[in-house]
Amino acid sequence: MGLNSADLIKGLCHPRVKVGNEWVTKGQNVQQVYYAIGALSKAVYEKMFLWMVVRINQSLDTKQPRQYFIGVLDIAGFEIFDPMGIMSILEEECMFPKATDATFKAKLYDNHLGKSSNFQKPRVVKGKPEAHFALMHYAGTVDYNINNWLVKNKDPLNETVVGLYQKSTVKLLGFLFANYAGAESTEAGKKGGGSKKKGSSFQTVSALHRENLNKLMTNLRSTHPHFVRCIIPNETKTPGAMENPLVMHQLRCNGVLEGIRICRKGFPNRILYGDFKQRYRILNPAAIPEGQFIDSRKGAEKLLGSLDIDHNQYKFGHTKVFFKAGLLGQLEEMRDDRLSLIITGIQARSRGLLARVEFQKIVERRDALLVIQWNIRAFMGVKNWPWMKLFFKIKPLLRSAEAEKEMANMKEEFLKLKEAYAKSEARRKELEEKMVSLLQEKNDLQLQVQAEQDNLADAEERCEGLIKHKIQMEAKAKELSERLEDEEEMNAELTAKKRKLEDECSELKKDIDDLELTLAKVEKEKHATENKVKNLVEEMAALDEIIAKLTKEKKALQEAHQQTLDDLQSEEDKVNTLTKAKAKLEQQVDDLEGSLEQEKKVRMDLERAKRKLEGDLKLTQESLMDVENDKQQLEEHLKKKDFELSQLNNKIEDEQAIAIQLQKKLKELQARIEELEEELEAERAARAKVEKQRADLSRELEEISERLEEAGGATAAQIEMNKKREAEFQKLRRDLEEATLQHEATAATLRKKQADSVADLGEQIDNLQRVKQKLEKEKSELKLELDDVVSNMEHIVKTKTNIEKTCRTMEDQMNEYKTKFEEAQRCINDFNMQKAKLQTENGELLRQLEEKDSLVSQLTRGKMSYTQQIEDLKRQLEEETKAKSALAHAVQSARHDCDLLREQYEEEQEAKGELQRSMSKANSEVAQWRTKYETDAIQRTEELEEAKKKLAQRLQEAEEAVEAVNAKCSSLEKTKHRLQNEIEDLMVDVERSNAAAAALDKKQRNFDKVLSEWKQKYEESQCELESSQKEARALSTELFKLKNSYEESLDHLETMKRENKNLQEEISDLTEQLGEGGKSIHELEKLRKQLEQEKNEIQSALEEAEASLEHEEGKILRAQLEFNQIKADIERKLAEKDEEMEQCKRNLQRTIDTLQSSLEAECRSRNEALRLKKKMEGDLNEMEIQLSQANRQAAEAQKQLKSVHAHLKEGSVLSAKFRSYAQVGCEAEGGQSIGSPESTRLRAKSDVEKHKAEFAIFHP
Repeated sequence: MGLNSADLIKGLCHPRVKVGNEWVTKGQNVQQVYYAIGALSKAVYEKMFLWMVVRINQSLDTKQPRQYFIGVLDIAGFEIFDPMGIMSILEEECMFPKATDATFKAKLYDNHLGKSSNFQKPRVVKGKPEAHFALMHYAGTVDYNINNWLVKNKDPLNETVVGLYQKSTVKLLGFLFANYAGAESTEAGKKGGGSKKKGSSFQTVSALHRENLNKLMTNLRSTHPHFVRCIIPNETKTPGAMENPLVMHQLRCNGVLEGIRICRKGFPNRILYGDFKQRYRILNPAAIPEGQFIDSRKGAEKLLGSLDIDHNQYKFGHTKVFFKAGLLGQLEEMRDDRLSLIITGIQARSRGLLARVEFQKIVERRDALLVIQWNIRAFMGVKNWPWMKLFFKIKPLLRSAEAEKEMANMKEEFLKLKEAYAKSEARRKELEEKMVSLLQEKNDLQLQVQAEQDNLADAEERCEGLIKHKIQMEAKAKELSERLEDEEEMNAELTAKKRKLEDECSELKKDIDDLELTLAKVEKEKHATENKVKNLVEEMAALDEIIAKLTKEKKALQEAHQQTLDDLQSEEDKVNTLTKAKAKLEQQVDDLEGSLEQEKKVRMDLERAKRKLEGDLKLTQESLMDVENDKQQLEEHLKKKDFELSQLNNKIEDEQAIAIQLQKKLKELQARIEELEEELEAERAARAKVEKQRADLSRELEEISERLEEAGGATAAQIEMNKKREAEFQKLRRDLEEATLQHEATAATLRKKQADSVADLGEQIDNLQRVKQKLEKEKSELKLELDDVVSNMEHIVKTKTNIEKTCRTMEDQMNEYKTKFEEAQRCINDFNMQKAKLQTENGELLRQLEEKDSLVSQLTRGKMSYTQQIEDLKRQLEEETKAKSALAHAVQSARHDCDLLREQYEEEQEAKGELQRSMSKANSEVAQWRTKYETDAIQRTEELEEAKKKLAQRLQEAEEAVEAVNAKCSSLEKTKHRLQNEIEDLMVDVERSNAAAAALDKKQRNFDKVLSEWKQKYEESQCELESSQKEARALSTELFKLKNSYEESLDHLETMKRENKNLQEEISDLTEQLGEGGKSIHELEKLRKQLEQEKNEIQSALEEAEASLEHEEGKILRAQLEFNQIKADIERKLAEKDEEMEQCKRNLQRTIDTLQSSLEAECRSRNEALRLKKKMEGDLNEMEIQLSQANRQAAEAQKQLKSVHAHLKEGSVLSAKFRSYAQVGCEAEGGQSIGSPESTRLRAKSDVEKHKAEFAIFHP
């Protein structure tokens, strides 16, 4: 430490102390040296700790403004420095030179004992240290010992050793004590002529604590603190171990439980109106319109009024809205739910937008593909044209002229761009010059701003210094004002004491005057007594003379009366013994009277203790009721959590079932996609087959054209060979050309039909692709829904774990409350035992009343639970009505669908009739053509037979298609009947649910009536119970008074009996003495008469006391009888009320069971209706699919019928041609023997080939 050991030892053992103006060396004993060493060590540690704090703050300090900081706060026991409080009295005593702990204790008793309920005088308890006073805290009663408080508060340091510390070679030690101002430093300061601040040696611990407390309070008032309580979980320092009694004791002692109780009764949460409107407006935006301005308070009132919350849980202040505990958490949960809904909506819209963009891209791609295909088809159709080939050859030559034009345009654009570039360069240079000037101005402004910022920083530093100086000055002013107030209060106290002493002096003067008066009276009495003594002395002298005369006679008579003297001596001895016994008895009577007064005092103390215990009992009963209410609330909350957990489990099971159904649907859709892909491949194969058939048909057409050209050559040869038949051959040529033109027209129509069919197939393929894309989209949506379901499942599992955690915490809290309840129950049992010792019957009656009150509270809670169940049933009934209305809408839609199906079925029937009529007409036409062919074209019977077979085959296929359509129509008719039956069943179910709902409404009204009746009965019983309780309390007070008077009369009777007995013994003794003493008979006779008179008076008083005692006993008996009768009446009424409550409970339980059963029936009917609805929807979808297939097949049948009609028309044309050919052949038979058969064969062959080609095109 850089000190000389000899000087240190000398300073500790022989310090220098200033006495007046001189310095004196003082000797110290061992205890004083130990105390000085401890004080110095504490001072070094304190200053070292403060120095470290300052250095740490300096190293961590920044010039930036401080917004948040962490501080460690240890609250002391006495934070209050009010005038004439414990701390102010302690500081006042430390200032007086002759003050001791005894004077401090006396001042505490004078100022607080009996005046403050929190200040008490402790009782002396063996085995515990001595306590001088006790304080009543909210955590309990705390005893305090004030030994050495003044010395500890003064906290004196050895100034000699402090001077050595200041001169130490260790710079740190000297720096720590550099500001210490003791007696030496103050003297040096006076000599130097300077005024020095009050040193730390003259400051007490309480003053330092008050200064620190003032700084702390100013810091807390200027900030917004958030306190963190430090709780010790266990004493063993083991992790994971929680000692519940230790934690609860700490929470009770540091005021957390008291704060929670106050917060629960008040409004702990508060928010400014603007902040509340801005944060929770999302809950109901319609309550606060967007366009118009609304005051924040009115907006908050509208917003809270529109929400579905308990409106008694919040209040409106001037600038803030106040909430009770739990409501702000509920609002936060509602806000989170609202935000989740908004976010999910945004996600859905964004996904929809992305899907629409993707769909638009797909549509654009499809259109582009169609355009490319159309162009390619057009190019493939015209690429072999001669003009197109010429165009392809000429087109490169045309590009040169276009290139020259483009070159000229590019030159013009180059010139324009060059001019624009020159202008932009000039503009750029101007802008660069402006930019340089602006940068210069910017740098100047930055320098000015930097200078302003520096000046501002300096001003802020000066402002902060002034603020700190202002705060310090305010603290000093406040401290001086407090000291001034203390001094004024002390002055007032001194003036009050002065007045009190003056009053005491005046009283003492009055006493002195009274004593002087009494002294004068005593002197007068003394003179009178002296005169009497003188007279008596004279009488004594006369008597002495008489005695001298009588001595002679005495001597003479001495012998005679020696025996009588002896007897008299014995009698005097007896009288002395009796007087001694009487004195002893009088002492015993005094002792008994003292013991009686002590017993009365003890009795009064016991009565006060009894009243106190009764008050404590009431408080414990109220705390027990609070604990029971908390327990019941926790049980109700636990039941709600169990109900919510069961609901969540049900939701999880429903979600799992939905996920399984979605997986099934996904598999079905995948199978459907595979089927559609197979159908698409089949369609592609059919398209390839059609293309192949088209190629075959084009090849056959080319062959037919070649054959026709050969036939034309043959006819020309025949014309040259036979000039006579030239006109006929020309006619035949014209006919042939017409036939070729017709054939080309038919070929064009066939090509057109082929193109249409190909376009139809392309559209079908596109439709199938769109269906495929739609299915893929549905697949992706189902995957997204499946992912959402999986995420929901995970969320549900998380919520389930959280709920389990909360349940465990609730169970722990329940166990803690159970332990508290058991402790409270034990305390109550102890109090009940003490109360039973004092007053057993009253305690029993109160216990019964408490049981009835608890029963009434249980019934009220049961009533509340029943009303909650009724509300739940009403809500379920509303849901059932909503489901019923939805089912009614579904039934109406099903009816509408059935009407549509009925109309479609009628249209199918009409189409079927038309098809049958067309079939019959076609059959008749076939029969006609058959007869015509048999009569007109016998030579071509084989070809016609083949055509006939083909037509018959096509007719058979058409008939099969018609039969299939009929079968489908019959199946549709069956499904129609089945749907009608299901609709009738659904209507029956709906009527049944309506009847059940009406019955539930009726039961609800009956239940409300019964509930109102029982409420009225309950209120009447409550009134009767309160009146009976009042009567019982009044009777108990009367009984207590009678018992007190009875006990007092018994005590008085016993005392009278004892006095009577003592007097009788004295009378008997006196009578014996009278019998023995002869001389004093007259005096004894007088005494006997007096004693007999006193005896008679005592006997009369005794008889009066016995009569009054008997009267009081009769009153007590009558009161006990009345009390027992009232007690029996109360018990009977309570039993009747119990029976009525039990009956009400049973009736309510029966009604709840019936409502529950009806609700379950409604749920089953609702589920059945939903199942039927789903089944009907499935059947309706199947019917729609079947209807579309039937429509498609009907369209195909109509197409086939049209083709048959076209084929019949062509057959009629062919038959006309055959007839013409037959006529021509008949005419040519005579002049042409070789060429005519060949030409007719060729023509017939060509016609047959045409017919085959056309038939193949129409019927591939």
